[in-house]
Amino acid sequence: MKIIKNGQVPSMRGPEDWFTGSVRIDGLFQNTNSTRGSGALVTFEPGARTAWHTHPAGQTLIVTSGLGWVQREGGPIEEINPGDVIWFEPEEKHWHGASRNRAMSHIAVQEAVNGEAVIWLEKVSDQQYKKQ
Repeated sequence: MKIIKNGQVPSMRGPEDWFTGSVRIDGLFQNTNSTRGSGALVTFEPGARTAWHTHPAGQTLIVTSGLGWVQREGGPIEEINPGDVIWFEPEEKHWHGASRNRAMSHIAVQEAVNGEAVIWLEKVSDQQYKKQ
C-alpha cells in the first residue's frame, strides 16, 4: 500500500503551451512501473481551457465544482456541472475548461500507451471558445 499525503505533491501552473488562461494542476497519482494510469485535479479560472488534444487510451473527467464546457471535434460545446462524468474515446480530439464567467474543477484520469498519455494539438481560439 502507498499513501500519498495531501500536500506531498506541489501544485503547478498549467503550461502555456497546453492551456489558455489561468489553470492549476494538482497531481493526484502518476503511472508507475506496474500501472499505466495517472490522475490530477485541474482547476480552470473563468475563460481558461485546454488546447485541443487527444488521448491514446481515452480520458475520463469527473467534474467536482463550478461550471465548465467541453467539446469534441465536430460537435457542439456542451455544459458540464459538478457530478458529471465525461468519457472521451481513444484518439477523440477534444478540449475542456471553465465557462466564461465561472471557474470549474475536474479530476482527469487517463492511461499511457507506449509512455504517452496525451497528444497536445493547436490552441482553442477565442472565436471557437465564444461560440456559446
